[in-house]
Amino acid sequence: MSKTREQQPLFDLCGGHAALDFVNSLNKRFREGGPIELLADYADLLRFAEQTTLLDTRQVRRLANSVNPVAAARTLRSARELRETLAAAFYGSVDSHPPLPADIRTLERHFHSASEHRELRWERPAENSNGRSGIRWDWGRFETSAELPVWVLSQAASQLMMSDAMDRIRACGVETCRWLFLDTSKNHTRRWCNMRVCGNRMKARRFHARREE
Repeated sequence: MSKTREQQPLFDLCGGHAALDFVNSLNKRFREGGPIELLADYADLLRFAEQTTLLDTRQVRRLANSVNPVAAARTLRSARELRETLAAAFYGSVDSHPPLPADIRTLERHFHSASEHRELRWERPAENSNGRSGIRWDWGRFETSAELPVWVLSQAASQLMMSDAMDRIRACGVETCRWLFLDTSKNHTRRWCNMRVCGNRMKARRFHARREE
């Protein structure tokens, strides 16, 4: 029997931004024995979008109950394409290598697609509130589209890539990990994706190495 949605393990969102956590969903991508795919199916993609709050529970349940298997498989392929193109761009930035023109075009296509599927909506203030009426971007009639998780991820990634935060993207110092994260430390000296995991592991290695000297 397959696990229910509530029983699935949570994603480790230590990257500080949904786009970086998305890249990290291909775990141990630099390991000699090969990476571990954490987005095995469309349900995993929905769980990720919900856990990162890019989609709410209502949106996720609607998609889970309405998207057919063919559309789900197509969207998962698109999500992985976006993820790997983002990985190339982010790791290139960390390692001071400009992205390839083909990667730029792929990102451009995904970013355009996200923008083209938004609608402007007039929003009235809630009753008994001091808010003002105004317009905002909304997914509108596209909210039930299978591709919605890819669009919200594309939007989040484009906002990050066009911000000053790009200068604070780092890769974990463990070579078999290299998960991406935003370095928000005071002195910008953070070295590990997760101190409880990679940080403690490297400290333990150094401790044993000193004892063997």
